[in-house]
Amino acid sequence: MNLIDSGFQNSNLFVHMPLFDEILYIGHNEEKVRQYKAIREDQACNLLALNFIRNDEKILWDAVEDFVKRSTIDAAFRVRGVYTFDLLTIDIHKEIKTFKHTEFTTVIINVAGKLAPGEIKMIKYSSAYALIRKTVASDWGKITFKTAVNVFKDKPDYLDILIKQLLQDYVFSHDPVIILLNDLSQNPVFDLQNQTQQARLKKVMADLIPNSIEFIPEVYIQDKNGARELLSGSKL
Repeated sequence: MNLIDSGFQNSNLFVHMPLFDEILYIGHNEEKVRQYKAIREDQACNLLALNFIRNDEKILWDAVEDFVKRSTIDAAFRVRGVYTFDLLTIDIHKEIKTFKHTEFTTVIINVAGKLAPGEIKMIKYSSAYALIRKTVASDWGKITFKTAVNVFKDKPDYLDILIKQLLQDYVFSHDPVIILLNDLSQNPVFDLQNQTQQARLKKVMADLIPNSIEFIPEVYIQDKNGARELLSGSKL
């Protein structure tokens, strides 16, 4: 399923990224890193995306997560079949002010009711993008809610540690790799004025060049201030 056909490239996760011809969702691991396969200029690449938020702002994410989860619970009473609902991305600062629970419930019901067993569709409501899949038919309804947001518990100085964790399996990649860190925090972790942080990030990026065999991983970080490509330092 090409997620671009459902407008996913307009989501807050991809809106600053280079344009892709195709984006396929693979899944997420225990560290809450989502993996996509993307095609850009006829070349396939691995794309790892991580939504994260500061530990002291986790309460904001918890509130929005509860909004969405409640919509799936209410929708389950009015559909037939067993479904999984995977929330890929949402603008928490927008939705905490404007989210309409009953509207989202209705959207889920309308999409779920048209699915055949094994079929998957993108659900879009406001800034929320989710994949819903019907696993089996039944006379009753059940929707399993899934999502993945990492809580950043370190000091902002150590943002490089998070990047190193994402890069550890891809430093010697034979295929293009894109790492996308999506900071949901109201007070972004990335800070150009933090000299310690910036020095540590520059070292991580500099170390990529001699270690990479064929493709140097592209590393992007985005937050409410926009997006930046860390290897070049350029703002998108």
